[in-house]
Parts: sequence; structure tokens; C-alpha cells
Amino acid sequence: MNALIVEDEALSAQHLKTLLHKTAPEINVINILDTVKDTVDYLKTIPAIDIIFLDVHLADGISFDIFQQVEVKQPIIFTTAYDEYAIKAFKVNSIDYLLKPIGISDVKNAINKFKTHHSPNHSLHAKHQHASEIISRVHKTRFIVKMGETISSIKTEDIAFFIAEEGVVMLVNKEGKRFPIDYTMDALELIVSDEMFFRINRKMIVNIEQINQVQTYFNGRLKIKLKQTYNDDCIVSRERVNDFKRWLDQ
Repeated sequence: MNALIVEDEALSAQHLKTLLHKTAPEINVINILDTVKDTVDYLKTIPAIDIIFLDVHLADGISFDIFQQVEVKQPIIFTTAYDEYAIKAFKVNSIDYLLKPIGISDVKNAINKFKTHHSPNHSLHAKHQHASEIISRVHKTRFIVKMGETISSIKTEDIAFFIAEEGVVMLVNKEGKRFPIDYTMDALELIVSDEMFFRINRKMIVNIEQINQVQTYFNGRLKIKLKQTYNDDCIVSRERVNDFKRWLDQ
């Protein structure tokens, strides 16, 4: 069985290769690459690969750029230090999503999933169950925030909304306290529950439990009032209105 490792940190690549040798000696690592460009070129010329171990952040970009340039048919096990890409990873043949530092049990379990999910007897139901496992695993249940010298943990159900202001993303809890967090709005949209939260526009994600009232607004938009006081209008952008209505009615 041939494997390709795509990893821009040499030590991490060698560590993974060592773990594979220990847990699955039948896997032959035929190459280690560290860029999007080299991976695209390699996949175009070397099709005889059974599985790819793929880091998210590479030397020249994000590994998801690979899928825009070449068709990748091989199953993928992502290896990364970032948890916010897991749902996106599932959409591109992901078997597993391993967070660094990666241990021997992580690799062993991932290889077992690969063998199971690519067996002739693997059912469609099992594939859907695997998808649910990936998605449920990534949804954050709490955020670590810092205010001055104090570090605390906030449960997601206690968050009223997220707001991007002047290049800074703020978490606002039900008491109205605001905390800067080190996430982009795009990343938050992936890692919070889409049953609990909805991105109403480019700069705001709201908790469904914090919506007091929904009103029609001009140009086909909607205006919402939150339980938590917010000085500006909370406007659902026109292109998100239909999805927002479906979300409310789930």
C-alpha cells in the first residue's frame, strides 16, 4: 500500500513516517512533499497512491488549494494543529482528522478507519455515520477567553453572539461581557453548532436562543432584535434570508 505524506515541517513528517512504520508496516511512504504546487504536480504524474496524509498549512498555502487544481481520488487523513477545518476536510474524501501532536494510537485508529471505510462491505449508512462523527467532534462546546490576567472558559450556549469590529472578533456572552478571541468569522462559522448559531451577515453570528424578534426590513432583508442589548441594527443580509428562515424553522 503506497502512501504520500504532505507536510511542511520536516520533523513532523519524519515523526509520522516512523509512526506508520510501527503501526502499519504494510504502508510504503513513497514520497514526502511540503508545498501545494509540488503536490499538485506529483498527483498529476504519480497516480499509484492509496492514501494521502495531508497537513492543512503548507509552505506555499492551504492544502485545500490542491483540490481546486487537481482531482484527488485518494482517501485522505488530515494531520494538523488546527481544528477549525474538520468539516471542510470531510467534504474532500477525509477518512480522519488528526490534531497535532499526533500519537501512535491516533495513527493506528486512523489506519483502522481507512481499512474499514474502504472495505467492500462498508455500507452507505456507515459512511454517513462517519460524517456525523467528524462534524460532531469539531463543534466547540466552550471557548477559552482572557481578560487582563484572568483566563476563563465560556460554554457556547452562554454566548449571545460573535461580532467582528475593526478587525477584531469579539465573543459577547449573555451578560453582555465582551471578550476578544483569536478566530476569524469564517472559522467560527465552521466550528460552532449550525443548529445553535447562524451567521446573519459578514460581521455577525448569533445564537438562536438570543433572538427576541424578527422584523421585515427594506430591500428584502430582515432585522432581528436580541435579548442581549446591542447598539447597532442586527440585519440579516438579503442573500442569507432564505437560509435564515429555514434555520429558525428547524
